Amino acid sequence: MMSCELQEKKQFNRPALVTLDLLLSRRSGSAKAMTGPGPSKSQLAQILQAGARAPDHGKLFPWRFIVFEDDGRNRAGDILADVIQAEGGRPNQVEEERGRFLRAPVVIGVISRAREQHKIPVWEQELSAGAVCQNILLAATALGYVANWLTEWYAYHPLTRQRFGLNSGERMAGFIYIGMPKEELEERPRPDMDAIVTWF
Repeated sequence: MMSCELQEKKQFNRPALVTLDLLLSRRSGSAKAMTGPGPSKSQLAQILQAGARAPDHGKLFPWRFIVFEDDGRNRAGDILADVIQAEGGRPNQVEEERGRFLRAPVVIGVISRAREQHKIPVWEQELSAGAVCQNILLAATALGYVANWLTEWYAYHPLTRQRFGLNSGERMAGFIYIGMPKEELEERPRPDMDAIVTWF
């Protein structure tokens, strides 16, 4: 009985050099250049669980998720198209927005829900939502997919936020597009480490 319990005990912070390789080679892929397939249900559950393991001072879970897949992507696109059309957008703009969530097989919306009246500073709660987004990117990449963290106009527009079901005080930390790359990824410029690191 005791040995069984020991075997089931979770191990934390295990050395994993392959993770360091992932961190040093991870590259976002353009949502416009994605295709299927997307993550399976079990893989998507793993990605969301990895997101939810982000640093979280106070154990507040100051974030939540909206998953857009299958017909949900079409419904999201209809919302964007409605908003653009109501604001006098040209027909080609309306149709572009209607297809925006169809660029990837799965889109995960990460919502920051920082608590204003709490001993944990709002800034730290918002940083936690950003860490969630990064964890999702890494988890998707670890499973062999490409991912892109975007906000774009619909993350900030009051009508889209309302129709996506955001509550008062909630903000979009980002939309993470996940799929397979249509073309090979190329490296982008990276910072000169000597220019950004100071040894105190």
